[in-house]
Amino acid sequence: MNNSFVNTARLLGAGLRALLVLTLVTGVIYPLVVTGIAQAAFHDKANGSEIKADGKVVGSSLIGQSYNLPLKKGQDTPDADLKWFQGRPANGLGANSVNTRYKLILSGATNLAADNKDLVKQVEDAKAAVVKDNSVPGYTVKPSDVPADAVTSSGSGLDPAISPEYAELQVHRVAAKNGLSVAAVEKLVKDHTEGRSLGFIGEPRVNVLELNSALKDLAAKQ
Repeated sequence: MNNSFVNTARLLGAGLRALLVLTLVTGVIYPLVVTGIAQAAFHDKANGSEIKADGKVVGSSLIGQSYNLPLKKGQDTPDADLKWFQGRPANGLGANSVNTRYKLILSGATNLAADNKDLVKQVEDAKAAVVKDNSVPGYTVKPSDVPADAVTSSGSGLDPAISPEYAELQVHRVAAKNGLSVAAVEKLVKDHTEGRSLGFIGEPRVNVLELNSALKDLAAKQ
């Protein structure tokens, strides 16, 4: 057996051992360690930040949901179910046109300029709807009361939170639709208002899914 053959066999053996060791370390041990740490230290986040109601997962605190009525005959877009707090508009969302086996929604922004006529009309129509929907007997919403997040979508179109101002603007309508007192619904909003992260990052916010889950529990007690 010549030396070149022996050297080649040794190199192949060393390469195979290296492959097996790296596969074990990076493909088995490392993922298991990272998964274990994540489950132990960040269990909620590692599992998708799930929100549960009545023992069932109803969504994630990281992704906004729509609260709409079923589509009526001839409608292209459903009406908002006004007994619930409403999230931000989702004008940037697109429909899945590639893998049509699944009903998917693609996130994204409108990418329209601030002076774009289509965007201006969207904002004006959204503001008019917010004023109309949230004006109830004894409480009238003025156009100047409508905060920006009530009429504009986020960059992803899937923002799970709204500003405390927008939540408070909806209190009277939600209270009336659910037969609850304004004070009880106001307390609900206050209890679910989060401050800035670490005291200085971002803005105060209210998670809509968490708020509506609490609203459902409160309404069920009436």
